[in-house]
Amino acid sequence: MHTSIAIIGAGPAGMTAALHAAKAGARVILLDANIVVGRKLLVTGSGRANLSNRSVSAERYTCADTAWMQVLLQRFSHAELLCFLEDMGVLTCSTSDGWIYPISDSAQSVAAAFESALRRAGVTQLLEHHVTAIRKIDTGFLLKIANREDLACDRLILAAGGKAYPTLGSRGELFPALKTLGHTVLPLVPALAPVTCEMREYRKLQGVRLDARVTLFKVGTRHQDERAQPVAPLQMVAETTGNIIFTEWGLNGPGVMDLSHHISRHSDDRFEIHLNFLPRDEKAVRALVKKHRKDALPLFVVPGSSLPPKLARFVIEKASLRAEATLSQTSDAQLETLFNLITALPLQVTGVRGFEYCQVSAGGVPVTEVDAATMQSLRVPGLYLVGETLDVVGPCGGYNLQFAFSSGAVAGMAVFK
Repeated sequence: MHTSIAIIGAGPAGMTAALHAAKAGARVILLDANIVVGRKLLVTGSGRANLSNRSVSAERYTCADTAWMQVLLQRFSHAELLCFLEDMGVLTCSTSDGWIYPISDSAQSVAAAFESALRRAGVTQLLEHHVTAIRKIDTGFLLKIANREDLACDRLILAAGGKAYPTLGSRGELFPALKTLGHTVLPLVPALAPVTCEMREYRKLQGVRLDARVTLFKVGTRHQDERAQPVAPLQMVAETTGNIIFTEWGLNGPGVMDLSHHISRHSDDRFEIHLNFLPRDEKAVRALVKKHRKDALPLFVVPGSSLPPKLARFVIEKASLRAEATLSQTSDAQLETLFNLITALPLQVTGVRGFEYCQVSAGGVPVTEVDAATMQSLRVPGLYLVGETLDVVGPCGGYNLQFAFSSGAVAGMAVFK
C-alpha cells in the first residue's frame, strides 16, 4: 500500500493533524492500534474532556525552549482551537479558573465529533493496525504493521504518544525507531502523576482534600548516608498552588501532579514537599489571633477558621498543643509552631506513581530537534513529530491537550505544502 500522508496515532494530536491535512487536499491514512479513534481522549478530564485553558501561554510549559513553544502557540492558538472545535460541533464553556470543557461535559461526545469529522473529510482510518517499525526509504517511509501488509508513505506524522495510560495503547514502542532515524530520545518518565510520600504519621489525614501551595525541595541524593552528612539548606525546585488530596500512599490532585515530573526526572535525588494551607489567608488568620490574643477563645478556632476539621485537629496534635486550651493560655512560641505547621507541613517524598496512573509522560524528542512553525523534524525530512512524542509537559488544566491539538494542527497544515 502507498499513500501521500500517513499518520500514526489517532489521539487528539493525530486526529487534528489528519483533519487539517485532509482539508489542504492530502490523501491521508490514519493508523491506530485501538479499535476506535480518540480512545485516549475519552479519559481526559475524568471523562469530561478538559480541552484547554484560558491561561495557556508558552511560559506554563516545561520544554527545552520557551521561545519554540511561543512560535507553536502563535501558529495555532487557544482561540483557534475553540473555533476548530466549534466547527466540528463541539461547543465549549469555561470554569471560573479557566479550565475549558465541552458544554456536553462528555469526552465521549468530543470523540464522536472527531470521528464524524474524519469520515466527512475522507480520511482513511486503519484501526487495529499496530505499527511496529519505521524505515526511511528513497520515496519516504515504510511502516511495518503487525500481521498486515507494509504501508509506504511520502510523508509521515508520528502522533503515537508516550507511555501514559499504557492500557490505552501508549507504550512508547516507536521511540527506538526515532533514535535509529537520528533523533535524540530522552528517557520517558511519568508526569502529572500522584506523588508517593512517607505517610506513617499522616494516616489520620487520608481523604482530606483542599487547596494548598505546594513547594518541592531537594534535600540530597539517595546514595548519601544521611547520618554522615551535615544538614544542608533545602534547595527549592518548584512551586505551585492547587487542589491536593491526602491518600494512604501519598498525595494526589493537580497541586502535586504539576510537580511530579521534577521528581521522576531525578530519581537519584531525595525530595521533600512543604504544604502551605494558607496561601491567601494567613494574614487574616493572624489578625484573628491578634484580636483575641488575651481572650478565652479556644485554640482550635485558629486552624479551624480555615482548615477542614480533621486537618485542624491534626496540626494541633502535631504541635503538641491542646485543642481546648485558650489563646490566652498559649505562648507566642507555641502559636508560631502551629503556624509553621499550617504554612509549611513537611512530607518526605518517596517517588511518583507509574505510567498507568499519570496523565502524560515526560521525555522523548527535545523540541529543539523540530521546527515549531511546521513540526517537521530538523533531522529527518518528511517526518513530523507531534504531541507526547516531544518532551513537553504542561500543568493540569487542559494545557497538554492544547499542546496536542496545536502541534497536530500545525503539522497537518504544513505536511502537504
